[in-house]
Amino acid sequence: MTDPATDTAELVAALRVATGPVDLSAIATDATPGFDADKEAGEAALLSLGDELSELQERLFAEGKSGGARSLLLVLQGMDTSGKGGTLRSTVGLMDPQGVRITSFKAPSEEERSHDFLWRITNALPSPGYVGVFDRSHYEDVLIARVRELAPAEEIERRYQAINEFEADLVSKGTRVVKCMLHISADEQKERLLARLDDPTKYWKYNPGDVDERQLWPAYQEAYEIAIERTHTEVAPWHVIPADRKWYRNLAIGELLLVGLQAMALEWPAADFDVAVEEQRLVDEDPIG
Repeated sequence: MTDPATDTAELVAALRVATGPVDLSAIATDATPGFDADKEAGEAALLSLGDELSELQERLFAEGKSGGARSLLLVLQGMDTSGKGGTLRSTVGLMDPQGVRITSFKAPSEEERSHDFLWRITNALPSPGYVGVFDRSHYEDVLIARVRELAPAEEIERRYQAINEFEADLVSKGTRVVKCMLHISADEQKERLLARLDDPTKYWKYNPGDVDERQLWPAYQEAYEIAIERTHTEVAPWHVIPADRKWYRNLAIGELLLVGLQAMALEWPAADFDVAVEEQRLVDEDPIG
């Protein structure tokens, strides 16, 4: 049950991008669409999603163990410090880890580079019954590859359509795809990077390369706009999540996960044995009883 302050339908509609050109500068990074209360209420609202999220995920897991083919894939993309890791802890962490598979994609290995860019993605897809989470994803191959010119322009163009076909195939085979771009402002990123340098316990999270990438902020924003426009489809739509407020980011993705699982109309698998017979066997034949 969602919190009264949360208008789930409004939230989901506000986060889903419209078809056509995307202008990230027109989307406030500190907004809280669909939620009209404060941080404390937002954190409580997220926790209130936990029971239903967990039950639906268990139904999906049970379905997979009973021969079902369906799964759910959450794709998280965003600039450094936008909160992919925080989302994993606070939101995905509400579900049973035995039914969740998280993959963090880094720079491709030599073997991965010897294959098409979707090869390593295919190898990491969630098995039936699982919720899969991609911390970065195949979209790196049209984002950083575009900004850093790691592939020819014609190859980048090919990849947009390849992604659409790939995701459409996933959906047709039973995978529900939830794509989220964590939309953070340059100022907020700067504050988060400085905070890491102010805290010795956070030095391990700081990467000097993040500052190098920060210099390319406008190019990355353009690359995101193009990628979202070109790969926003009816079967695998994009959602832009205002991410300056961590608590709202977590709640928004929690709501999207919940709506995605609800839309799968998951049921507990029926018994493939005679329940009454098994009950009687335990009563009559149990050597321990």
